[in-house]
Amino acid sequence: MSSLNAASQAAGVHSDAANDQPLLAFIGEQAQAQRVVILQRKQLSGGAIQENWLLDVQLDGGPFAGVQRWVLRSDAASALPASLSRAQEFAVLSRVHRAGVKVPRPLWLCRDPAVIGRAFFLMEWVPGIAAGRLLSGQCAAEGNAQLAAELGANLARLHQLRPPCGELGFLPLPDVAPALASIATHRAFLDRHQGAHPVLEWGLRWCELNAPTDSTVCLLHRDYRSGNYLANEAGLQAVLDWEFTGWGDPREDIGWFCARCWRFARPDLEAGGIGQLEDFLRGYREVSALHIDREQLDYWQVMATLRWAVIALQQTQRHLSGEEPSLELALTGRLLPELELEILRLTSGAKQ
Repeated sequence: MSSLNAASQAAGVHSDAANDQPLLAFIGEQAQAQRVVILQRKQLSGGAIQENWLLDVQLDGGPFAGVQRWVLRSDAASALPASLSRAQEFAVLSRVHRAGVKVPRPLWLCRDPAVIGRAFFLMEWVPGIAAGRLLSGQCAAEGNAQLAAELGANLARLHQLRPPCGELGFLPLPDVAPALASIATHRAFLDRHQGAHPVLEWGLRWCELNAPTDSTVCLLHRDYRSGNYLANEAGLQAVLDWEFTGWGDPREDIGWFCARCWRFARPDLEAGGIGQLEDFLRGYREVSALHIDREQLDYWQVMATLRWAVIALQQTQRHLSGEEPSLELALTGRLLPELELEILRLTSGAKQ
C-alpha cells in the first residue's frame, strides 16, 4: 500500500484488506508467527518530521504469540535535510538501547518500499505522556525533581558513547569544533534562504566570536526536550524521536533541553519546563563528570534558539513549497519573532 494513512481511516480489523498483505507477511516472517492480524491502528499525535502509527497486533505462534502493541515509524510526506533515514535511525536506536539509554525497544527494520510505500521500522509501544505543555503544566511550584534527575542521568548515559563506532559510521564527525560546524551549517542555510534575518545573523556572529575552544565529542540526541520523551507517575519511561542524532559537544544537548523555547507552560523551570536546573545536573553528574557553568549554558541556549529558528524556517518551507501543506508547519514559522527576541536577550544582557 502506498501509505498507512490510506487504509487507516477507522478503527477495527483491517488486516484482511489486500493492501495489508505485504505488511502482514513482513511481520509474520520477522516474528516467526503462523498468522498475523492487525486488530487496530491509530496515527499518533505529534511527529512533525516522521509518522508514527500505533498497532495492536494478534500473533499466532512464535515468540511473540498473543496480542502485542507496537509502533510503526515511517517517513512523513517530506523531510528536513538534517533528518536521518529510517534505517539510520533504527541503527541509532539499537545502539543506544544496548547502552542502557531509556528508549523503546527496536524490533525490525523494513527497507522495502513495496510493503507500505516507504521505509519503516517497528518498535515496542511504551506508556506515558509525551506532550510537553501537559507535562510542564502538571508540575508543582518547585518542579518534578525525580523526573529532572532521571532525564539528566539518561542523557549522560547517551553521552558515554564516543567515536569511533562502526555501526554508526554514517554519522559524520565534525572536522572543526562542533559549535563552529553548526554555525557554518546554519549560515549556509540562511545564505540560500530568501529574505533577510538580521537577528539570526547577529546571533550566529555572536556564537562564532564566543565559541568554546574545548570540546569533547560524543553521541547527541539533538532533540532531547520535553515533548520527545514519555513519562508517567513512575518517572521517565523512554526518549523518542532520534532522527537528528549526531556527533557533537555534550553541552549542546544540555543547552537544547534547557532552552526557554522548550519550557512550555513553565518558563521558570529551566530544566525543560519540568524541574530545577540543579536537579537535572545532579542526575547528569551521577553518570558523567562533565561540568557546565552558567556562561557555557547561556552560550548553548543561544545555539539552541538559533537552531530552532532555522528549523522553523525549514518547516515553513515544507508548507509553502506545496510538498506537505500543513497548518502545523505553517504556524511553526510564526515562532520566529519570539525566538529572535530570546536571542537578543541572551546575547545583549537585556533583562527579561
